[in-house]
Amino acid sequence: MRDAVTKLIKNYDITGRYLDRDAVDTLKAYFETGTARVKAASVINGDAAGIVKQTGLRLFEELPELIRPSGNAYTTRRYAACLRDMDYYLRYASYALVAADTNVLDERVLQGLRETYNSLNVPIGSTVRGIQIMKEIVKEKVAAAGIANPSFVDLPFDHLIRELSEQDV
Repeated sequence: MRDAVTKLIKNYDITGRYLDRDAVDTLKAYFETGTARVKAASVINGDAAGIVKQTGLRLFEELPELIRPSGNAYTTRRYAACLRDMDYYLRYASYALVAADTNVLDERVLQGLRETYNSLNVPIGSTVRGIQIMKEIVKEKVAAAGIANPSFVDLPFDHLIRELSEQDV
């Protein structure tokens, strides 16, 4: 897993350059938002089960066909699997949030997801919508915790949404 600092230094090292003004500005921004990112991760950690539950409730209220007979979240086992996956996305999004880098999402979540979802006939549109709802909930909770500008929360969730939306699953 990489973080924003490791990624930046690696890129400069590969090209044999000293850190320039852009690099220093990037590092400065990373460290200035560090406390807010850790606080946001703490908010997620403190209420992960509640966030996942609330995400599921909103998703199934918005897309009730998922929990009807023949829906992808119909039966207790499938419903639980859906919430388990949402918890998985949330946990790895919190790692990416702290690192300010989406590499962990690529390595641990997105690789192999196509094959898994294809084999299980998981509808990607509702998965993406669930992640969008989760992002909204997390941003609400982070803002309520006193973080004035929670826009940095978008990074991991938007990456998941974009990558899943681009895949033909």
